[in-house]
Amino acid sequence: MDSLILHYTGMSTGAAALAHLRDPQAGVSCHYLVWEDGRITQIVPEALRAWHAGASFWAGESDINSVSIGIEIVNTGHDGGCPPYPAAQIAALIALCQDICTRNAIPRRRVLAHSDIAPGRKIDPGEWFPWADLAATGVGLYVPPAPLVPGPVMRQGDQGPEVEALQRNLAALGYGIPVSGAFCDATGDVVAAFQRHWRQTHVDGEADVSTVETLRKLSSLAALGA
Repeated sequence: MDSLILHYTGMSTGAAALAHLRDPQAGVSCHYLVWEDGRITQIVPEALRAWHAGASFWAGESDINSVSIGIEIVNTGHDGGCPPYPAAQIAALIALCQDICTRNAIPRRRVLAHSDIAPGRKIDPGEWFPWADLAATGVGLYVPPAPLVPGPVMRQGDQGPEVEALQRNLAALGYGIPVSGAFCDATGDVVAAFQRHWRQTHVDGEADVSTVETLRKLSSLAALGA
């Protein structure tokens, strides 16, 4: 396994999520479930495939389930009002992620959100998930997001070399995105996914100055092999 994918459960309770993840008829599973109080339930052994990613892509790989460990975090998600992740839960998650990444030699750049590998289809674990806290302990990549400032914005319908450069940089990071020079629906979905993970203060799928600069800084860090 060379990737670690984080999800929220998006269900009313952790018990309901656990029952769903253990239901053979549901067609979905994961390796670990992290509860609000920090308890951890292992559902699928790490060496076995779990069905957590669905249709997905990252860095040339389209069968993410075959190369990744999936962690579901109990949280009602966007439909539940975006509740904060409790401190005990995040502490337990960090310890689990550190252990998994060490044992499997998973690089920081391959600790990802479900929304990263399935932009436009998935939005978990959400723009309020504390990626910076994880990165401070060595889990995942993080750069301080560039501030929101006035300036040019690339959006739906735009075309040209600037759009192509944006697409190329997102593709180099790992996202599945057409490099066409035309800002299409898929480009907007990927930009929103990038923002949801790395520029969380404003998620709109439009590539403003802050988004482009944050992407530049993150790409530089990823190029170092983190």
